Amino acid sequence: MTRRRFVFLAGSIIPALLVAVPLLLGVRTAAQSLPSRLSDQEFWKLVTDLSEPDGTFRSDNLLSNEVWLQYVIPELLKTAKTGRVYMGVGPEQNFTYITAVKPSMAFIVDIRRGNLDLHLVYKALFEMSADRADFVSRLFSRKRPAGLTDRSTAEEMFAAFASVEKSEALYTENLKAIQNHLAGKHGFALSDIDRAGIEYVYNAFSTFGPQIQYASTGAGFIGGGRQPTYSDLMTATDGDDVSRSFLASEANFQFLKELESKNLLVPVVGNFAGPRAIRAVGKYLKDKGATVSAFYLSNVEMYLMQDGLMGTFCRNVATLPLDETSSFIRSARGGRYGQGFGLNSELGRMAAEVESCGASRR
Repeated sequence: MTRRRFVFLAGSIIPALLVAVPLLLGVRTAAQSLPSRLSDQEFWKLVTDLSEPDGTFRSDNLLSNEVWLQYVIPELLKTAKTGRVYMGVGPEQNFTYITAVKPSMAFIVDIRRGNLDLHLVYKALFEMSADRADFVSRLFSRKRPAGLTDRSTAEEMFAAFASVEKSEALYTENLKAIQNHLAGKHGFALSDIDRAGIEYVYNAFSTFGPQIQYASTGAGFIGGGRQPTYSDLMTATDGDDVSRSFLASEANFQFLKELESKNLLVPVVGNFAGPRAIRAVGKYLKDKGATVSAFYLSNVEMYLMQDGLMGTFCRNVATLPLDETSSFIRSARGGRYGQGFGLNSELGRMAAEVESCGASRR
């Protein structure tokens, strides 16, 4: 009986394989369609081709003011699939979400070119820094304290840097290294505006150090109340007291360093309700057979609602490749964390919300 069964399978295995191999190849092609690395030319072409003209916002937004942003991560991880595509807006909070969902590629879409310049500074610093302590030293132009290792906690690291003064020599040296790394090593065609923006960003971080906060520069800031510092955000935890910031562990930092080194974190200038950026990202991802795992919105929807542009934004999102697990991460005043203080993070199902606004995802 065993022999007859084997003969039967042997007789049918060839046609079965003829059917199965293309299917397997199709699955493999889709899974590997996102690039494992972008050349410098490919990266800069994406930045340029996907972007819209520079826009404005009321502040320079160099730093998040969302102290509770990690609280939503455990819920997000119940559905988010790794190896997909992350999208977001704004500064460093994206890094914490990226290290949580572990995408193969990321796009940061922000209305201001200043945010692109900020992410170029971060890109250079991630690539030039060997570890977290080296990164923090370069970011704030402060000499690295002795005794920090790859096992140091974020609390230990920022406590060690708290009493270190800014070094003008390090500032000058590092700013030159950042500019040379981007324009020289990578060959990015930085405009005079980009160079000025990069200097502005780096000067702010060096001036205020780990105590920098959303309102530190005062550039167009309107509002009040307590604002978390960089140190606060990096040493914060989720609701279970688990530290999830991108500087909480060496593994988190190294994940981002590798993503940046492969040119797979792409900053884009774009209005959420604009005619090009989100749609162009969507086309690129569909052509690659990719799917969006998460899209961090901050509180941009509030401004879209004020301007009557939510419908346009929804139709833009409808062009992205989504499935039932694709999640919005949005920020709202009040909410379930922090006793109503500050911005809280909430999740939304992207595909369902797109359907509810009447947009087609074809």
